[in-house]
Amino acid sequence: MLLLITFCLIVLIQLCFHLLLFRKFSTHREIPPKEPRVGVSIIICAKNEGQNLKKLLPLLACQEHDNYEIILVNDGSEDDTLQIIRSFEKQYSAAAFTVKTINISQEDSKGKKSALTQGINHSNKEWILLTDADCVPKSNKWIASMTSGLDDKTEIVIGYGAYDKIQGSFLNKLIRFETLLTALQYFSYALAGIPYMGVGRNLAYKKSNFQHIDGFSSHLSVKSGDDDLFVSEVANDSNTEIRSTLESTTVSVAHSSFSGWIRQKRRHITTADHYKKKTKILLGLFFLSQLSFYVLFLALIFEGTYLLASISAFTLRFLLWYWNVSKAARKLNEKDLVLFGPLFEISIIFMQLYIYLRNLASPPKHW
Repeated sequence: MLLLITFCLIVLIQLCFHLLLFRKFSTHREIPPKEPRVGVSIIICAKNEGQNLKKLLPLLACQEHDNYEIILVNDGSEDDTLQIIRSFEKQYSAAAFTVKTINISQEDSKGKKSALTQGINHSNKEWILLTDADCVPKSNKWIASMTSGLDDKTEIVIGYGAYDKIQGSFLNKLIRFETLLTALQYFSYALAGIPYMGVGRNLAYKKSNFQHIDGFSSHLSVKSGDDDLFVSEVANDSNTEIRSTLESTTVSVAHSSFSGWIRQKRRHITTADHYKKKTKILLGLFFLSQLSFYVLFLALIFEGTYLLASISAFTLRFLLWYWNVSKAARKLNEKDLVLFGPLFEISIIFMQLYIYLRNLASPPKHW
């Protein structure tokens, strides 16, 4: 009986998360952004990204926006990144937008936070829009979608950074599903007035905000966190907006190897210790309730005493989970992930547990 009571309590916690929190994004209706359009500085930091820049830069050049500049930071590259940046700058020297190049030598390269800081300091616009060199905007209205229709209170805009789709790849679907669930969380938290993260692949904020808190100084020793730790520090219940339309989406190339993806996630998880206490409690409680949900359900099935009650509680949680996830997937153009969603969820839960325990036993030192 104690096992069943514990399981029902875990189900109740899960229902609360889905009904009171995640439903905020799944039922959210985004109002199309309107004029006026603010001036925007797009900042790209590139380290050995020559081939990716060949895809990205032409797409930035054809954006439908009246007032933007592109700032390209070559962060100590050893390939043809600088040559491609210089060529792009020369090609569009007479364009309506301006292009600036910042070249950091290999000797002076100090990581992405330092490179981003230099790019931001050289910007002439109040709004900064970030993406990565291996990303592409989904549409030529990306800038407008991310930065139009903002009121005076808005200081941060969180967008969705998707991954490209590879047919027939379980790993690709797993990566994209984890990205979908993460977005469901950070969008929902932002709508609930508890914004805690964004992704550097698609993030906008005011330059004055960055300067007010002295940039990344409070977490400069952390290798990651140029996106989520900055948002966690600056965002509050009234200054953050989300953008989740197809036009405001960026797309990146997903890892093709499981080991590469695990290394990336090990790096990302190191920033969680620096979140605000309330956020850490909520994220921890949700993860533990997810893990306990499946473990306790299997224990009850093997015990076999309260099968009807166990299956009923499991079904109730699953139906609400499916309702939220399927709605979020439709919003974010990830509908193909829903059918095998439970399998992906279980895989991700135990992958996260593995990463947490591995980082605890052997903290990563090199990335």
